[in-house]
Amino acid sequence: MNPLSQLPSVDRLLSAAAISSLIELHGRAIVTGVAREVLAATREAFRQGATLPAEDALISRVGAGVTAKMAPRLRPVFNLTGTVLHTNLGRAPLPEAAVQALLTAARSPCALEYDIDSGGRGDRDDIVNELLCELTGAEAATVVNNNAAAVFLLLNTLAQKKQVVVSRGELIEIGGAFRVPDIMQRAGAKLVEVGTTNRTHLRDFAESVTPRTAMLMKVHASNYAIQGFTHAVPEAELAELAHGKGLPFVIDLGSGTLIDLSAYGLPHEPTPREAIAAGADLVTFSGDKLLGGPQAGLLVGRKDLIAKIKKNPLKRALRVGKLTLAALEAVLALYRDPDRLHQRVTAVRQLTRPDAEMRAAAERLLPALQKALAALPVTVEIVALKSQIGSGSLPVDRLPSAGFAIRPQGRKGGVLNRIEAALRGVAHPLRPVIGRIEDGALLLDLRCLDSSDEEEFRNTLGALRAG
Repeated sequence: MNPLSQLPSVDRLLSAAAISSLIELHGRAIVTGVAREVLAATREAFRQGATLPAEDALISRVGAGVTAKMAPRLRPVFNLTGTVLHTNLGRAPLPEAAVQALLTAARSPCALEYDIDSGGRGDRDDIVNELLCELTGAEAATVVNNNAAAVFLLLNTLAQKKQVVVSRGELIEIGGAFRVPDIMQRAGAKLVEVGTTNRTHLRDFAESVTPRTAMLMKVHASNYAIQGFTHAVPEAELAELAHGKGLPFVIDLGSGTLIDLSAYGLPHEPTPREAIAAGADLVTFSGDKLLGGPQAGLLVGRKDLIAKIKKNPLKRALRVGKLTLAALEAVLALYRDPDRLHQRVTAVRQLTRPDAEMRAAAERLLPALQKALAALPVTVEIVALKSQIGSGSLPVDRLPSAGFAIRPQGRKGGVLNRIEAALRGVAHPLRPVIGRIEDGALLLDLRCLDSSDEEEFRNTLGALRAG
């Protein structure tokens, strides 16, 4: 008798109690598909010399397969990397006000492009236009899906087949090999580099202007720093030069913040209001970095230039939907109360979190972590750490923090990779823990672990111990 004939049929597997509950939860189609996959894999493994598993084992494999297929790919994680605005982890977490606005907008039809007062068609930018103008001092504003799109749209609208003058020291590359010269080329603009990497003067800009020049542009070098013998032209001087030649002056702030971070003990970062006050005609910046909102690209500035940009057919391709606008409006509204920003905007709260608070959290969680790793040849201790802001913001500045250092005993360095992988690999619905290995230790920085998440973090550690 062929041993494969002893395998249960698909119908028999589906009739098992454990599988029936999966069908009730997820539907017959997905469970049936996985059952067929498990049986096919089992037959192939047998032909390769493996023994046939018991029926209970097959049922378990079907259950595990269904659970894996149905688990969400976009999973929440514990960001213990020490990078607050981590691009690969979604940058700024939204404040509760924005989360509630998202839920409301998601559940109901919204007046997205409908003017309730007149009963006619509205403009979706009107949802945040007043707030952005109030907070930046601009005449008008528009929103697209990220800051790269904002720069692209601006250049394509105002500088297609024309020249854009930029200092050589500001031709930055951001994450994903995205370069300013490349975006200019794709937008149809011709880059004109002036000055040197470390020093650019006003005369360099003045001598580069021709009848084909569309604008003078400044790109804030938010993801690197040049130190030593340097010089950059002040924005007010560039604005005066551009306006004297009948040209707009544009600033790409990249990250962008609406507040003076130095008020919270952080290094100063240029704000859109400062840029507008210095004479900039257009300013672009991100919504999901220092601002602490959803992913978006914000353009603010002169009303006539914003109007031209909004007439570009590409604006429709790059526009944002009601969920982004709902979250953005809620976050911007919080900036009307600057005294409580550090309490209400999650990103600001995490960036300004006191070192003593993180150390206290480490002391509360140390026993659970030690228990989870008790069987492994490692030591666990509370250490002082240095966090970074991330996403190209203030790249050379570090924030005092606290967390855990897990170090191997002896020369068993491979154990750190096993622990790091186990923390990442916890099964849904538990939340994976993302740390970093540095200088022979696995570091878990607690800056971004809110006190409300500590119990869930303990649950993840409990699963790690069990595994």
